[in-house]
Amino acid sequence: MFFHQDASFKHLIIHHVGNKSQDEYFTLSEEEIDVQADELLSSLLMQYFMKPFAKANEVFRFFHPNDKLDLNEVYHFSKQYFEEKMNFKDYSKAIARFLFEVTEHPKIKSGEIYVVALDQIQLEGEEHQAIGIFKSENKEAYLKVFTQSAGLGVDYEEQAININKLDKGVVIVNSEAEEGYKVLCIDQTNGSEAVYWKDDFLKLKTRNDNFQQTGNLMKVYKNFINEKIEDVFEMDKADKIDLLNRSMNYFKTKETFIEEEFNEDVIGNPEAISLFKDYKQSFEDEFETPFQSNFDIAAPAVKKMASTYKSILKLDKNFHVYIHGKKEYLERGYDEEKGMNYYKLYFDKED
Repeated sequence: MFFHQDASFKHLIIHHVGNKSQDEYFTLSEEEIDVQADELLSSLLMQYFMKPFAKANEVFRFFHPNDKLDLNEVYHFSKQYFEEKMNFKDYSKAIARFLFEVTEHPKIKSGEIYVVALDQIQLEGEEHQAIGIFKSENKEAYLKVFTQSAGLGVDYEEQAININKLDKGVVIVNSEAEEGYKVLCIDQTNGSEAVYWKDDFLKLKTRNDNFQQTGNLMKVYKNFINEKIEDVFEMDKADKIDLLNRSMNYFKTKETFIEEEFNEDVIGNPEAISLFKDYKQSFEDEFETPFQSNFDIAAPAVKKMASTYKSILKLDKNFHVYIHGKKEYLERGYDEEKGMNYYKLYFDKED
């Protein structure tokens, strides 16, 4: 989980990067922006930069195709800055120059690049320093209404930036440097030119540590139960909830995920196990993220996924039944006289 509510700007500088293939150039600033001088400006910029990452649920790492991490330019420059071997202004200029070098697709728009240093960024329950690199490409026209002696007047700003629409951004969290840092990335661009930000400029791959393994497997299993298993098995909502509860109990009570144990204790049915293996394999192929047969379960990932595991059985608009376990105490039937389905619940005492 990513939080920026307590974050503050340490540095901010803005450069302009054109499209190299269109014979455009770049413009580098020599002065930082003093965001502390204007509290409202600081708040608006923080919203513009950070709000899009609030729902980011995938953490990346820097990599290089040659498996030599230091050959990744953004990683190299960022590591130099975090280790105080490069000052912020020189770092931001190096980033802008490199972004210009990879801006070669003719459809890539020129724009401003904002480089920021941040304190008190929280990711996965820990507080860190971070670097943010953001690019604004699309401009909009805005009307401004103002008072004047004869009443109200109107003016416009033709090339303004919508602070609710960040085009591209990356947050580099100063954590696990030797593995390629923890990196969050967004890109609102569609089309053939879109890959340059993530693939050419940043060179990112999905993190695949215990946290990612735990979260991804729980996500794939949840989707399998909700979307796939009923293609083969006749199953009502209560049965699905029971299967989700059993998996959640497994991840909450075990320290290590063991594939064979999980399949037997949670899924149980050999045909369903085979179906889940195929479903899981399709995820691995599509996202190039292999699952390990055994891995240490990351409790923060379990906690994060717990909120997405729904255990509520909604019956028309009259009843919500919360099912936490003991599926055998829940019986479904059909009343011929009323022409309606029913559930029968067994319990020892009423609180």
